[in-house]
Amino acid sequence: MLTIIDRYILKRYLATFAAMLLMFIPIGVIIDVSEKINFMIENKIPFLDIVVYYYHFTIYFANSLFPIFLFLSIIWFTSKLANNTEIIAILSSGISFTRFLRPYLIGASIISAFVLLMGFYVVPVSSEGFNNFRYTYLRTGGKEQMRGKNTDVYRQINDNEFLYVNSFNAESQVAFQFALEKFDKEKLISKITASRIKWNPKDSTYTMYDYTKRTVGVLGDKIEKAAEKKTKFSFELEDLTPVIYIAETLSLNKLITFIDKEKARGSSNINIYMVVLYKKFSVPISAFILTIIAVSVSAMKRRGGMGMNLTIGIAVAFGFVFFDKIFGVLAEKSTFSPFLAVWFPNFAFGILAIFLLRNAKR
Repeated sequence: MLTIIDRYILKRYLATFAAMLLMFIPIGVIIDVSEKINFMIENKIPFLDIVVYYYHFTIYFANSLFPIFLFLSIIWFTSKLANNTEIIAILSSGISFTRFLRPYLIGASIISAFVLLMGFYVVPVSSEGFNNFRYTYLRTGGKEQMRGKNTDVYRQINDNEFLYVNSFNAESQVAFQFALEKFDKEKLISKITASRIKWNPKDSTYTMYDYTKRTVGVLGDKIEKAAEKKTKFSFELEDLTPVIYIAETLSLNKLITFIDKEKARGSSNINIYMVVLYKKFSVPISAFILTIIAVSVSAMKRRGGMGMNLTIGIAVAFGFVFFDKIFGVLAEKSTFSPFLAVWFPNFAFGILAIFLLRNAKR
């Protein structure tokens, strides 16, 4: 059961975090508007699209900088409690430092649950809206840059079929130098080739040009040719080169299904997708770690008062974000384990949290 002190600290915890969001998000929006306003006016971007973009920007921005906002809010109000000698009074009444932490951990649990659900269902939608706007209106090359590598694409469609295209045009939905090979274990059964293949969205079919099918037989191969042939396949051409931020736009269940599908296809971007999946769980856990660090740092009076605590807090918060970004990029661009890359900041700062907590108890 929560005591009066627990409710007091919990209320301050949640209220200060909300105030920090309400204070910094408008600043982020204003800075973004100031950078893009001339471009938006010159290119006559529809006003409604801009409004929707900044709605998605708000959620995307808050989620990206969540650790910094949380950490600074705890440093801020805990330092005020320490400067007003409220913490000394609480601890002098016989309450242990561990017991003093309880309302903080309850607050971290509430925020973690909120961030977790947002990451599963809300943030993916806003990520899609945010990135679609940027790549449609703000990036040179437009939608073409939304795609990953679109030359020399080789993918495994299922256990027995492998697909290759020399290049793929996302706008026209045409692939060039198409080849589809079917195997029985390690034995080639058939191979289809075409100079180009076009997706027909109206009837979900494909039109192949300069079509050739070679069926391997015991006594001899069977060759079938046609200048143009229309058929259906079990894949979509767009699946060959998904947008580079596709994983960020998928809810949890869809993301897991997508990753399983991409693993079977031998996707070269699998580390990028795994980083997104692991972050959905690691970011909420960071709320507990940062809460313990923030309380341990700011619970006692220091020379320099709140300013010193904020300086330490800002350094630690940006250090956490720095490691998070560096190891995330490392996993995406190399063979480094995505799991270790995503969880390393939590492991490292978790050890720091234990060390600081022990010192604070003294």
